[in-house]
Amino acid sequence: MSIIRYRNPELATWSPYDRLSSLRDLLDSAFQLASNAPGNPESWAPALDIFEDEEKVTVRVELAGVKKEDFDISLQDDVLTISGERKAETEQRGSESFRSERYFGSFTRSVTLPSPVKADAVTAAYQDGVLTVTLPKAEEAKPRKIQVNLE
Repeated sequence: MSIIRYRNPELATWSPYDRLSSLRDLLDSAFQLASNAPGNPESWAPALDIFEDEEKVTVRVELAGVKKEDFDISLQDDVLTISGERKAETEQRGSESFRSERYFGSFTRSVTLPSPVKADAVTAAYQDGVLTVTLPKAEEAKPRKIQVNLE
């Protein structure tokens, strides 16, 4: 025979962790809204990857939901800058937002390139929400093979 502790049937289905999870989500949303407030210069920045090989530097930037005409690319002194704006979509009429994690508003992302590049040969392509900027390396940045003379 064992002793079983009495449980109130109303409390048996209540889990304090469920409430904490909701509270955590609410706090996360509050901090997210505060960081996206207008006037905050660091409201959001798109993720990017930079690849380098012997011939070129390739920068890929996630810009899903940004129209081609809503961003600019500039290159100055080996610093590539991509700036633009993701405009908010029209709100759903008759429904409330349950959860909103996407960022809207202006952004600027600047990266110093790992090697000097030919500014006049830079190309850019935008497909499926990903911007790919290809920057051919300048001749002085390419690896050279040096002959060794035997004496």
